[in-house]
Amino acid sequence: MKPVWTILAAAMAVVASAMAFAQSEETTSGEAALPSLIDLRQVTPVRGDPVAGKQKAELCSACHGTHGIAVVSLFPNLPGQHIDYLYWRLVAFKQGHFPESPMTPPALSLSDTDMRDLAAFYASLDPVAAQRAMDADPDAEPVVAEPAAPAVLARGEQLYRSGDPAKGIPPCQGCHGADVRGYAAATRPHGGGRMPFAAFPSLRHQHRDYLQTRLDAFRQQQRHATSNDLVMAHVGNRLDEESIQALAAWLSALPPG
Repeated sequence: MKPVWTILAAAMAVVASAMAFAQSEETTSGEAALPSLIDLRQVTPVRGDPVAGKQKAELCSACHGTHGIAVVSLFPNLPGQHIDYLYWRLVAFKQGHFPESPMTPPALSLSDTDMRDLAAFYASLDPVAAQRAMDADPDAEPVVAEPAAPAVLARGEQLYRSGDPAKGIPPCQGCHGADVRGYAAATRPHGGGRMPFAAFPSLRHQHRDYLQTRLDAFRQQQRHATSNDLVMAHVGNRLDEESIQALAAWLSALPPG
């Protein structure tokens, strides 16, 4: 397996090239229908008030559940996700990077402070405790997925840990960590206080359908919002349906802790 820094350097090179192309397209095209890509290579740490975020989270609970665990398999679970990832996803929705969806109306109503506070609140939640609370809640209706076959799970873990060199698929753990919680050194500041890897998401404790849909969107080169999306698009066009199903099955079978 290639060293982590080799994978990240290659990913950043892809982003640099794609961002330059996107910027040239914006300047030469007469259309300005879509907002400019968000360059996460230059971001500094996101800060927010989790207490204030908890008070604002009722807006989110209709889709993401009282405990932050989504009530529909196509929506993401939020407890323990990185604050930077959550914040910049909200920014992308608010700026109109994605087609109309259930996220569009609430995102448009949020101020920058609201987005930071909500991101801080959900990032502060313990996913294990959130799942236990969900399981103990008599009013909750948990999403239940049919268990995947052992061979599918084994293939998913192989792809995550080692990739598939024959297909040009890099190991997912290079960016998302050996523990599947995101890049291990993500919060280490680089020059000028930048944290270019802080918005790489944790992939643990997500529904299979959500993961499969996200990976399939990258495979089909659907609309991108951030420089990180360009990295995933470069990976996604190497994934086939079987690989996506295997990865989603294995990741969704991991415990939250």
